[in-house]
Amino acid sequence: MRITVLGAGAWGTALARMLAERGHEITLWDYFPATLEGIRQTGSNERYLPGVVLPKGLGLEPVADRAVDGAELVVVASVSRAFRAVTRCLGAFDGVVVSVTKGIEFETGLTMSGVLRQTAPRARVVALSGPSLALEVARGVPTAVVVASEDAEAARLAQALFHGPTFRVYTSSDLVGVELGGALKNVFAIGAGVCDGLGFGDNSKAALVTRAIAEMRRLGVACGARPETFSGLSGIGDLMVTCFSPLSRNRQFGERLGRGESVEQILATMTAVAEGYPTARAAHALARRLGVETPIIDEVYAMLYEGKDVRRAVQDLLARESKPED
Repeated sequence: MRITVLGAGAWGTALARMLAERGHEITLWDYFPATLEGIRQTGSNERYLPGVVLPKGLGLEPVADRAVDGAELVVVASVSRAFRAVTRCLGAFDGVVVSVTKGIEFETGLTMSGVLRQTAPRARVVALSGPSLALEVARGVPTAVVVASEDAEAARLAQALFHGPTFRVYTSSDLVGVELGGALKNVFAIGAGVCDGLGFGDNSKAALVTRAIAEMRRLGVACGARPETFSGLSGIGDLMVTCFSPLSRNRQFGERLGRGESVEQILATMTAVAEGYPTARAAHALARRLGVETPIIDEVYAMLYEGKDVRRAVQDLLARESKPED
């Protein structure tokens, strides 16, 4: 199959590598031509996937319109803040588009599939999500994910395409639930990282992660998702790996914040985007619009965008009125 991957970051490159090794004809595009040139010259993407050799014959195309011309399926792996601009090249595309980007658009409150309905109105949209650190996937570490779509045939096609010996793929029809789980877990992972940076123990992080599941489910259901989705791979599964793994950029962001670095310092020195930063702002706005109580999201937002002291944020969470567990 002729497949185009839009975005040569860690996740896009890892998936391009995996699909190319299975015999598919892959074209990789990125906003930064220098990234593609680096891959062309070295046969690897050292910035994002150090030590991982990419297959020979990987197509590299710096022009988006040319990259998608003739593609039978498109994988979108751009950062969420550029997702709308990147996918404008798909206006006439009528095949399957698989979004692997985890985020919420601040201006509209839309998940990435909602954006695609506007930028790629003829496409059949699928979202892929779950506990899938890109470096581990690139190294062939056993991984399980879920593909979700309102089009059952498109979901099965994506499942067959991505499923392999070390990459197990399940299907779901709860598109919004799968996408929201993948987006919101990044916000909670920043909070988990703050716990690490402050030197708290496992009790603290376990409590935060458990309450995050309830918060994720509450906001998701208000958006039309099914509650059981958040107990699956795209909910609790992705939440666990992102909150606990040393490879998680969002957990790293929070840890540095907890150790006393400013948001500006962290943003200026991170080599890759931590999606929890823009998503915290979008999720906070979405919850306010829907009237949903989201205390963890609120405190992460306050730390990131209002300059709230991290210890005060934790104290305010602990000082909330006692209530039954939901």
